[in-house]
Amino acid sequence: MARPKIGLALSSGAARGMAHFGVLKVLQQEGIPIDFIAGSSMGSIVGVLYANGLDLEMCEKLAIRLKRKHWLDLTVPKRGFVIGDRVKALIRLLTHQKSLEELQIPTAVVATDLSNGERVVFKSGPIDEAVRASISIPGIFEPVIVGDRILVDGGVIDRVPVSVVREMGADLVIAVDVLPRIDRVKINNIFDVITQTLVIMEREILQQRMTTADFIIQPDVSDINPTAFTRVEECIRRGEEEARSHIQQLKKLIQERQGEEAMNELQKME
Repeated sequence: MARPKIGLALSSGAARGMAHFGVLKVLQQEGIPIDFIAGSSMGSIVGVLYANGLDLEMCEKLAIRLKRKHWLDLTVPKRGFVIGDRVKALIRLLTHQKSLEELQIPTAVVATDLSNGERVVFKSGPIDEAVRASISIPGIFEPVIVGDRILVDGGVIDRVPVSVVREMGADLVIAVDVLPRIDRVKINNIFDVITQTLVIMEREILQQRMTTADFIIQPDVSDINPTAFTRVEECIRRGEEEARSHIQQLKKLIQERQGEEAMNELQKME
């Protein structure tokens, strides 16, 4: 019996996006296959690592132990505080210098063209370049210049790229979003100001787009600051807990869709 092709849309969210690892752990443990992935910002990082076949336990340990000095290269601000070369090199290392079309699971990376406000979707080309563009939080990271394009964080235009993964061929889309309905974080520095401003701007837009997903998983990370990379382990655990609490509902939905697919096939044969 044919099963629906399952797509995964992973949201932006900086440190909160580490919850995606927890969700993926549960999906993998429960044997739920992923046929397509689309990610914005932190969702793009998690997406390409998973699509490259990396062990999730290893990814979790790396994320927990990784120090800021290994990926953060500060500069005198021009168009951003962070150059981004170190994180780009790290992504290149973890994805074995591959291009997107070489990944085990078809994966799309979403960025935003700051010059015209258009969404840019990478489905081919070097992974590290696409991800570097997708994580470029405006004002924090230096934008990525590609030709006449000025590329910044994918979350600016499409925080949870549901439509992208559906366009890739997904019959059933699972959206994982770490945007809290209500924030309970403290604003301590300029990085918090910038990230929180983006969160507030994105919240209303997101509600309109999320309704197109077939299944939504929203880990509660409302009390964790987007810049709190010291709480990675907690983010992962909350993603795991949230996915575990909804896994039976998801399995039921997949079974229902599988039955619909089979019925459609029978009707075509008549």
